Parts: sequence; structure tokens; C-alpha cells
Amino acid sequence: MNTLVDVLVRSYKQTPDRVAIHLLEGDVDHSISYRVLLHGAEGYAQALAQAGVGTGEPVVIILQHGRALIEAFFGAVLHGAIPAIMPFLTEKMSPDRYRESLSSLMEITRPAAIITYPEFVPQVRRAVHSANFDCTILLPSDVTPISELMFDCLPGAKRSTEDLVLLQHSSGTTGLQKGVALSHKAVLNQVYSYADAIHMTHEDIVVNWLPLYHDMGLIAGFLMPILLRATLVLMSPFDWVRAPHRLLQAVSRYRGTLSWLPNFAYNFCAQKVRDRNMEGVSLSSWRAVINCSEPMRWKSHKLFLERFERYGLRREALATCYAMAENVFAVTQGGIGFPVVVDEVDRQAMQDQVARPAQNGSDTMMNLSAGRPISITQVRILGEDRRDLPERHIGEIAIQGACMLSGYYNRDDLTKQAFHEGWYLTGDLGYLANGELFVTGRLKDLIIVGGKNIYPLDLEELTGEVSGVHPGRVVAFGVFNETLGTEEIAIVAEVDTNDPQERRRIAEEIRQEIARGSDVTLRYSWIVDRKWLIKTSSGKLSRRANRDKFLAEAELA
Repeated sequence: MNTLVDVLVRSYKQTPDRVAIHLLEGDVDHSISYRVLLHGAEGYAQALAQAGVGTGEPVVIILQHGRALIEAFFGAVLHGAIPAIMPFLTEKMSPDRYRESLSSLMEITRPAAIITYPEFVPQVRRAVHSANFDCTILLPSDVTPISELMFDCLPGAKRSTEDLVLLQHSSGTTGLQKGVALSHKAVLNQVYSYADAIHMTHEDIVVNWLPLYHDMGLIAGFLMPILLRATLVLMSPFDWVRAPHRLLQAVSRYRGTLSWLPNFAYNFCAQKVRDRNMEGVSLSSWRAVINCSEPMRWKSHKLFLERFERYGLRREALATCYAMAENVFAVTQGGIGFPVVVDEVDRQAMQDQVARPAQNGSDTMMNLSAGRPISITQVRILGEDRRDLPERHIGEIAIQGACMLSGYYNRDDLTKQAFHEGWYLTGDLGYLANGELFVTGRLKDLIIVGGKNIYPLDLEELTGEVSGVHPGRVVAFGVFNETLGTEEIAIVAEVDTNDPQERRRIAEEIRQEIARGSDVTLRYSWIVDRKWLIKTSSGKLSRRANRDKFLAEAELA
């Protein structure tokens, strides 16, 4: 078994001038060969060594999308350190909330170095100081690319397959983020087994706009093509959000074959891309555009196909995947070599946690399959007693395989809680039918907005700080928006006042508190009387029941 460094060095020796990455900045293509990539990366490796960073120590990277980010990541790998890419502070984020999250992360991860920009150093220093430790801060301007790679001197080449190679962090709104620790062995097992599942070869051309701090962007849209010597066309996520047609133009220009999108992106592209931006565009080269990262919707696929079929998008190119950082990335894959399975089920039976095939005349819903488990991963559906459920019965998805995380970094307590008899408990709900996995929801009421994980408890705690809100009588949940193809956030809060003006003030203050204290925007701020919220038999507030009541009263059902 090789390490990532072995694979990179082999590509450098055998195909040094092959273009590994077409880094797009607007309409400008910065082509990066394996030679250029590793020379730049080794500059960062040497800078880490000179700063006294040891092998096996974490290095946090807070850089904007671009060449410095790419070289810093691989530089840490060549040095044998453990890179962790974190989101860069943007205008949409609260600086105070961002710094608090960064401090809590530092407190657990305690990196040996942080690589960032000069203008961001004050933010980093405050976060480090709050976490009560010290570390080296490196700037891209401190790094000089080397002219020749000395293979025998790479500390990363001496790491074993079981050693950690990177950390992936969840994209929660507030509170401590969990660092998913992954070994060389786990990452390469995923790369090769998933490549086999999607028939990926060095002839493929991956077009990716996803951020590299997310598992879909980092693994599928970055590491896989580079390690397999497929061509990578890498765009900025900010460019995509501002102009989603750039993705489609890049697919056409480079004859892209593979891309991954979260569900909301299908709706976003279909609604935002104008015909004038599609002149001369052909999507016929796309052999798989894979829906992943949030609950997948049949209507989103249908909308995307209807919008872009005229430009050469083929129905059979629409694929699906169930993935998570804890398995490096993919757990299942569907739609490669055969159409994605659509399961038409009885809607009422689904409420009873059974996916019964629809009968004539019944109220039905269309469930999109996430596909079958990849070759080295197994999937089970467990009931509340942690025993296997019969086929088509909805329960918690549990996984096991050769791509699993080594643990949550420096959090043995969370690692222990996440497993049951060697099986990782995903917290997601789903069912199996004819070997296909269907993901139906989330056990812990997680909200996913545009691919970002939002924890309701965090939002409820923020709402509880607003004057006038009845203590402990707040519920947050997601409401799926068919138009956007993703969830929006709703908060229901009980108050003691009947004064309309005071209620409007409270509703607005809740919005402001959520905006200040998290990186999300509240769609519904719903103020209700005391005793409106529904409790379970054990006295706890039921998010599901209160969500249903809200939908009915707000006429959104």
C-alpha cells in the first residue's frame, strides 16, 4: 500500500509536464503541471520545516481559493504534517462568530502552524490567544518554490499508510467543529474504490467549483483527479455563485466528463443561467453529474434536465451519491451505467416509517436512490434497538468499511459515541430496497442549507437570548424549498405578550441574533402564544410535530 506522497512522486517522475490542474480565475487559465505543483508544494514543506513544525502535527490552512491554497495543502502532505483547510472569512460571515468558532477549533486541534494572509493575522492571533496556546503563523509571501525536488529528503515519504494525512471538518454553524482524522490508507482506499464505482480513468476531465474545505470538493473534486492523473478544471466557488453559467461553459470548453453538485445547485443553475450565457455551449461530454451532499430530490433532477437537455445534457448523465467525511467521501453510488432508480412510494406509509410501493390511486412520493454501496463499504439499516430492520423499513444508516475515519481528532469521547460494535452510526435515516439505499431524513433533525450542516440546538440557544422569548420554548427546523432545491430555516418561538408591535420587534431581533451569531439567514421567524409548541410523551419539544403544525398554520404544507 502506498501513501499520498508515493503517488504524487510517481506522477512527478513519470509525467512531470502533464497538466494536473487548470486553475480558472475568471476567464484566465493558470495551467499547473505536476512539476510546478510539487515544486510549489515543496516550498511550503521547507517553510514548515524551518518553522519547526514536526511530522504528524496539524497545520491549519486559511487561504482563499487559489494556487497558494493548493500548494500549502500539498506542502503539508510532503512534509508529513496533517493539513486542515478551513473556510476563509467572507462578508457573509460574522467576524465575531467566525473567531469564536476558530478559537474552539484551535482549542481542540492545537495546530503547530497556521497558514494565512497578512490581513488575516490579527483574527488568527485573537483566536489563538483565546484558545490559550501559541503556534507559528506562516504567510504565502514567506514561501519560495524550489527548483528541484529531492525525493529522499521528503519527510512525508517516511510516513506509514496508517498515519494521518489530513483532517476534514464539519460545516456546523456554531460550537466546536469535529475534525475527521483520515489516514493515507483510508484516503487511497476511497480514491481507488470510488474511481472503480464511477469508471474514472486518467482520461476523465473533472470540472469542480466546490470549496476545498468540504469533503465533496476536497476528495471528489480535487484529490481524486490529481492522484489518478485525470485532468482537473478548478473554479472558485465565489465565481460560481456570482455566475453559475461559468460551470457549464467550463464543461463545454474543456470537454468535462465528471462533476459533483449538491442538490440546491441543480435548481440554482436551472433558474439562474440565462440563454444568452449558453450560446455555443455543449454539455454532451458530461458522462456523470453527481448529486451529493444533501437530500437528493427527483424534481431537482427533472428541472435540471428539462433546462439543459437542449444543450446536450443526457438523461443518463444524472447520477447520485451518498457521502460523508467520516468515510472519506462516497458510501454509495448510483446512476453509472444505468439510470438512477426512482422509488414511487405511498406517502402515508412513509410517515409510518415504511417505504411501501405506491398502489393505484394512493398519495405518492418519488424517492431518488443514492445507489449501491461502493466495493469496500457496507451499509445497514438499524432500528432504535440497534438491530437490523427488514427491507423498506426506515431506520438509522450505519456503515463500515476500509475508508473509515481513524477518529475525531483529539476527541475520543465523540469517536466512542459514533460507533456501535464497529459500525459508524451516521445519524441519517433511510431504507434499503433491492440493494439500493434511499436516504429519507436525519435522525437528529440536522438542517442542511446549500450543503452546509446547521444544528437546530445552536439556533435555538441563540434565539433564547432575545428579550421577550419564553425560556426553553423555541424550536428550529428546516423547511424544504422546492424552488431553491434546498432547505430554509424556520424558528418558532413562544412569547408572553399579545402586543402586535412587540411581537414584530421580537421576530426582527431573532433574525438579527441569528445573523450575528451564525453564518446563516433565517427565512421564517414565527411568533406564537404560550402552550403552542408540542411536546413528546417524555416532555421534550418535538421538532417534527412542531414543523408539521407550522407548515399547516403557515399554509406551506
